[in-house]
Amino acid sequence: MPRILIVEDDDDVRPVLDNMLRSAGHSVATTNCVEDARSILASEPFDMVITDVVLPDGSGLGIADAAQAAGISDLLITGYALRLPFDSLAAYEYLMKPVRTQELLGAVNRRLGRVS
Repeated sequence: MPRILIVEDDDDVRPVLDNMLRSAGHSVATTNCVEDARSILASEPFDMVITDVVLPDGSGLGIADAAQAAGISDLLITGYALRLPFDSLAAYEYLMKPVRTQELLGAVNRRLGRVS
């Protein structure tokens, strides 16, 4: 069962993403900030990190970069893709909020190397 860390500061969105992934059979941990995400990633094994881009204490891009460097799959979610500097998300797979269940699960399967 793949382990996924969700880094999302929105208290309404985080449990929805958690439920979508748990319902699909994934093991999920959640946090709401960069600092906690870095600590969790350093102390626990994960197969994937799903992170919001804009977080209260920094950017989810740094979390995605750290995950990639550690060999962990990453996926960004954002409501700001059209407001970010051009090409700032070009190196990442990302989904725009609001995220739909099939869209999320399809992206997770692709990033984990599963056929969807």
